[in-house]
Amino acid sequence: MKKAVAVTKVFSVKNGLVMSSKLAMTTVIAVSRRLTIRKFGRLAVSSVMLLAASTSFYALSDEAALKKADSLHEPFSELLSEHVKTIDNGASTQVNYHGFKQDRERLTQYLNSLAKVKKSTFDGWSKADQLAFLINAYNAYTVDLILTEYPKIESIRDLGGFFSSPWKKEIAPLLGKTRTLDEIEHELIRGQSQNAKRYNEPRIHFAVNCASIGCPALREEAYVGAKLDSQLNAQTKRFLADTSRNRMDGNTLKLSKIFDWYSKDFENNANRKSESWQGAKNVNTENLSQFLLLYKDALSLSSQQVSVLEQDTAELEFLNYDWALNATQ
Repeated sequence: MKKAVAVTKVFSVKNGLVMSSKLAMTTVIAVSRRLTIRKFGRLAVSSVMLLAASTSFYALSDEAALKKADSLHEPFSELLSEHVKTIDNGASTQVNYHGFKQDRERLTQYLNSLAKVKKSTFDGWSKADQLAFLINAYNAYTVDLILTEYPKIESIRDLGGFFSSPWKKEIAPLLGKTRTLDEIEHELIRGQSQNAKRYNEPRIHFAVNCASIGCPALREEAYVGAKLDSQLNAQTKRFLADTSRNRMDGNTLKLSKIFDWYSKDFENNANRKSESWQGAKNVNTENLSQFLLLYKDALSLSSQQVSVLEQDTAELEFLNYDWALNATQ
């Protein structure tokens, strides 16, 4: 085998080429076959070729699997379809954490697959694939965090303390660093850090799930780049149509605290780059009223209320946020 490697090296240098790993492997197999036939006969050839081919296959198949961003999330999608229950005529969902706990090994395998994705691979994906990856990572690690103490807890906030926060626990090996949920959401997804990628996508607030009743529904499937725009649009409509969390009474908008906490994400987006999956219907919004007008049907607004929003004169009232665990009852 040493002779075979040497011959391959000489062949590459002599021809002034940098051979690909696949071409080099083919050359090694061919040369090894000739040397083996001379020394041991044809019976040994099949073993040599089988070993080389299998090594190459597993190396390439593992790398190829990680590069296919959508298929990476199929195991998580299966878990969500099995353990997330739709309630309130589709307005929200509840999570069967007991079922997730029984299937925790499957969840761990999925999280391990996310941890294997290299930053260079991630950077080579489309922005839609990147954002879907980050949203799924946030949601999956949140479920996994709940499972560390479930069923002993009544809220995700029970996992923190007076001087600590569950969102600041370093629990997620992701893209070369062990991260917190806050890092995934605020730095990687929302791009608060100057060095992080900013996706300029306000609808992510209806996709990331904090394991609480007040939070937008955990979707019954994983997010994938190929249909991310339609998934985010559906989640936004779903959340805004839930009158227990968002509604307009007369000229007063009664909204989830999410619109208070993250108000800047829905405002001053005139400079957002236009891409097919960024911004609802590719429309930029300069204030919250403009954003909500994109979903006037989901909010069931009257013509009078539409006029109030168009003039941006609606009164704002933010509803109390329910931090109780979004577990199945």
